[in-house]
Amino acid sequence: MVTKNEEYILDIISEGYEGEGVAKIDNYPIFVEGALKGEKVKIRIVKALKNYAYGRLIEVLEKSEGRVDAACKYYKRCGGCRLQHMDYKTQLDFKFERVKDCVRKIGGLDESIVKYPLGMEENPYRYRNKVQLPIGLVNGKVNVGFYAPRSHDIIDIDKCLIQEEDADTVSKITKEWIEEFNIRPAFVDGKFDKKGLVRHIMIRKGFKTGGVMVVLVATKEDVPHLDDLVNRLKEELSGLESVILNVNNKDTNVILSNNCKTIYGNDTIKDYIGEFKFNISPLSFFQVNPIQTEVLYGKTLEYADLTGDEVVFDAYCGTGTITLFLSQKAKKVYGVEIIEPAIINAKENAKINKIENAEFLVGKSEEVIPELIESGVKADVIVVDPPRKGCDAKLLEAIGKVKPKKVVYVSCDPSTLARDLKILETQGYKTKEIQPVDMFPQTSHIENVALLVEER
Repeated sequence: MVTKNEEYILDIISEGYEGEGVAKIDNYPIFVEGALKGEKVKIRIVKALKNYAYGRLIEVLEKSEGRVDAACKYYKRCGGCRLQHMDYKTQLDFKFERVKDCVRKIGGLDESIVKYPLGMEENPYRYRNKVQLPIGLVNGKVNVGFYAPRSHDIIDIDKCLIQEEDADTVSKITKEWIEEFNIRPAFVDGKFDKKGLVRHIMIRKGFKTGGVMVVLVATKEDVPHLDDLVNRLKEELSGLESVILNVNNKDTNVILSNNCKTIYGNDTIKDYIGEFKFNISPLSFFQVNPIQTEVLYGKTLEYADLTGDEVVFDAYCGTGTITLFLSQKAKKVYGVEIIEPAIINAKENAKINKIENAEFLVGKSEEVIPELIESGVKADVIVVDPPRKGCDAKLLEAIGKVKPKKVVYVSCDPSTLARDLKILETQGYKTKEIQPVDMFPQTSHIENVALLVEER
């Protein structure tokens, strides 16, 4: 019987979905964060449950060839990048196995349809064009950074190796401004403080344009010394184009409210994906890795295999990024998104790119697309790019009824992707291929594009 605080020497035989090593004692699984498949490790049991346990890594006795020293000094404390102890090839191997495992176990499909992940060809760091940093008092000191794993403890971080360098600069400036003017953070020792004022700082950057947007999230509009913060940002950031105050006074995990007020510059910044220019607002969904986004969208367009005669539905379209890519080779594309500011941006993006065959509609995809179908609009191809929870059941049902020739499913979660593919397979579709694309190096996350074809 495995008990808490006991120490064991174990062989790591596989990996969990978050990249943790898995060992077994008499078929009883033990999850060990930081351990790699093929290693012999010394661990201490920190939690023992009925069906599995968690162990803390004490020492690696026999190392995997894929082990490297983490590049970030905050690696062991921060909850952001959990795979920095793996070299990049090992990260891709892990993600490949994870997708195959989900496809086989959850989807009931042949894992051979999963292709090897398309990784970053150059340095897999400094790739994020957006970051959201909580601000809090921890033991009386101002911390700006990321949460520790599975907690709301804010780790103070002066440099993050996966975010763009300007975000480090904004974080430093914001922290100094808060400290100098004694502005109270809204989080105190992990708890929301109604008397607090500043709660998050969000930074977005256009990788190809260089434009920077800074969004200060506060609990009320009356934030003292805002002009001073803006002046400091202007002095330090040559690309600063937008500073926005977002007011959110709710005790919730939702970071941004709909209440945005531009206090310097423009309401949006611009960036390119391929040849397309996009306006990006604070609330817009825009892929965080612009380099790999071109890879992802290129694969999506390849799977759609459009000839110029097709009508295409793009569900969960965000600011219309995939929609515009599809419009290059489609007769007509309908983009659907529930967030109205994103649709406003999408329409502007179509206009500035002189795209006339794309139409954007506000609403839930699971409601708007069936309405389009009932009105007589028939899709030849449907592209879906849902949030992590996957497609709404009503949308999958609607796809089954309209029977487009192809469904291209873009997913940020292999588990919900596999679940939805299983449902679509019962509605007359065959999953031909799944291509993972590594949008999030150093983390356990993996994006995927799946091609489904109607079986006739």
